[in-house]
Amino acid sequence: MRVDKNRENSGEKRRKIFLTGIGMGMPEMLTARAKEVIDQADCLIGAKRMLECAKRILPGEMQEKKKMMVEYRPEQIAEIIKAEKEDWKIGILLSGDIGFFSGAKKLEKVLEGFADEVILVPGISSIVYLSAKIGIAWEDAAIISLHGKNENFIQTIDKREKTFLLLGGTDAGKVFYKRMLEYERNKFERQMQSKEAGIAEQLAGDIADECVRSGVLSDFQEEDFEGLTAVMVENPVPSKATGPHRKDEEFLRGKVPMTKAEIRAVSVAQMELTEDAVVYDIGAGTGSVSVEIALSGEKIKVYAIEKNPEGVELIRQNRKKFRVDGIRIIEGNAPEVLEGLEMPTHVFIGGSSGNLRQIIEKVTAANPEVKIVLNAISLETLGEVMELSKDGLLKEIQVTQLSAARSRILGDYHMMTGQNPVYIIRSERRATET
Repeated sequence: MRVDKNRENSGEKRRKIFLTGIGMGMPEMLTARAKEVIDQADCLIGAKRMLECAKRILPGEMQEKKKMMVEYRPEQIAEIIKAEKEDWKIGILLSGDIGFFSGAKKLEKVLEGFADEVILVPGISSIVYLSAKIGIAWEDAAIISLHGKNENFIQTIDKREKTFLLLGGTDAGKVFYKRMLEYERNKFERQMQSKEAGIAEQLAGDIADECVRSGVLSDFQEEDFEGLTAVMVENPVPSKATGPHRKDEEFLRGKVPMTKAEIRAVSVAQMELTEDAVVYDIGAGTGSVSVEIALSGEKIKVYAIEKNPEGVELIRQNRKKFRVDGIRIIEGNAPEVLEGLEMPTHVFIGGSSGNLRQIIEKVTAANPEVKIVLNAISLETLGEVMELSKDGLLKEIQVTQLSAARSRILGDYHMMTGQNPVYIIRSERRATET
């Protein structure tokens, strides 16, 4: 935030706001600078837990004199500050470190114009604290916050030797524990045996109350991850696989049709996925395309839509096998089951059950700039695509016909066996188009 140098040089008193990280809320872990802010501020604002920490380092008489306001919402904090004296020093207390999954970033924007200067005071983050307690460096670890978020994390754990996770908020601990059970228990129990797989730190308001535990997943219960908790998961055998594409033989198939590897590779490439993509895979079948989309990025969300119960179960099994928790399974017919899903950035259509027009209308209404890739085997489907293009529902279509052949052994010879040719259609609407 810019400082008015003329006011500063004139000696005129100015309002200052200190966005202050107080670590885990333990007085013993406050930095000297944070203690100075708490001591000198005319007004302290923060969640109840933050103010309780501040009270514990203030003498009784100062607690009575100092104004303390319980509030953590940025807009409401701005209203409080607006009503205070213009020459006050105001300390806003935030958990952990202000630069580490903190509300300080949003607060700083909201408070523009309410103070002559906003000063950032760092604190000790829970991950830094936990790392020191267990004697493991964190600079080469993946770090994920599940505090109030529904993030993917299994795929990250699968690829990293160390992953730190911040839990807290509604159901974060429950989600972490149940998903770890679903995807990782057998892997960890089989590979690690008695080796320590995870370390959890219950972040309380007093060092005397803290709890540090370690062990394999079966040593823990769901309640061990409740509350403000930091977790370190160690994976001694991380996956070294790179790239999204997998062999057909790796997928569980049953009797459900599956998009072949060559078609998957070109179709996924045509989608031009982004790291934060939200993808609908409509007519997901075995989930082979969903898996390869999810493997394209750890933050990608895939909604696998499938009406066949056998297909739904195969998607569930393949999701678990490849440890891609970015896949959300939606059972039912499109476009009806698309209602209520978050807006797609990309759509892949492997099967439409005769509802292609209605599906295209639905997804383009949700996002006029959505990228669409669809596969067609029959000329009738290709003809329908051309009609949709003529009607303006599909824009700037690009059609690729792909014919692949694979070798097979016949006696002493290798013979090529052709697969059915497939049309891969790509459509992208530009921002300027209507």
